[in-house]
Amino acid sequence: MKQSLFHAKVLLFGEYGILENSSGLSIPHNSYQGTLKFQSTSSKEFSYSNLELKKYYKFLLKKKRKNLVSLDLYKLHEDIQKGIFFHSNIPQGYGIGSSGALVAAIYEKYATNKLKKCVIKKEQKHIISLKRTFSQMESFFHGKSSGIDPLICYLNIPLLIRSKTNISTIKIPFLKGRGAIFLLDSGIPRTSSMINFFLKKLNHDKFKKILKEEFFKYNEKCIEAFLKKDFQVLLKHVKSLSAWGFHHFRPIIPEKFCKIWEEGLFTNIHYLKLCGFGGGGFMLVFTPDYDLSKEKLKQYTTEVLFRF
Repeated sequence: MKQSLFHAKVLLFGEYGILENSSGLSIPHNSYQGTLKFQSTSSKEFSYSNLELKKYYKFLLKKKRKNLVSLDLYKLHEDIQKGIFFHSNIPQGYGIGSSGALVAAIYEKYATNKLKKCVIKKEQKHIISLKRTFSQMESFFHGKSSGIDPLICYLNIPLLIRSKTNISTIKIPFLKGRGAIFLLDSGIPRTSSMINFFLKKLNHDKFKKILKEEFFKYNEKCIEAFLKKDFQVLLKHVKSLSAWGFHHFRPIIPEKFCKIWEEGLFTNIHYLKLCGFGGGGFMLVFTPDYDLSKEKLKQYTTEVLFRF
């Protein structure tokens, strides 16, 4: 079987907000990837993944009966019986698209009437259509999905999300400098979906108003500064975004990182923000001086995504 690799992703800006039709900027993260493969001998990874694929198959079968997805589920079921599983080094519950990569892999192998990736990348209407499909497919894992994670994992290119119906491909420059955007490993996998925390907050009109008036504004300014390569301005707006997140999302920030988060805002050494749904996994860190930040956080594992 030809094995296609599907890489992880990082949503630099727009966590939670894209579910409410705000902007986002997402990039592939090629250090982690997964692929569908067959296993002839039993292992812990195989047993767990194959069992999860059986559950996922039943979910997709219901979606197909409602004409929401177009997949060759007979072939998927057959392959599950033969021992197919998702072989991946993408950590689960870390906010970098472990479920997105799996969804992308299932679509690649079992989708019917599939367009070539080169065609999808060129026309926005195909990107939007594919995002809708991925939204349905990934809802199994999170209850509600924007479809962006599998889209990034499938196309493996940076995407600029302006709204649910306005998504375009972009190029991220390769730069060198003291500053950096990097991942900070909390060492704590997310144990459950944190999206319910956000959805409950959305039930309150006051929070929804604050989200649109403050979060959307800070988020938009961060994206604008990043695209203009104005990193001094970027850090200024990231600080506002980090402070906002600390105030409104504190219950889903791992407790031992609350002090680090708050100290960063006070000292301006670095600014933290959620990566994915929160509750554990990776966090994103923005710093004007990576060496200094790395020294301050030397007890934790860090991984650079972008230098400036």
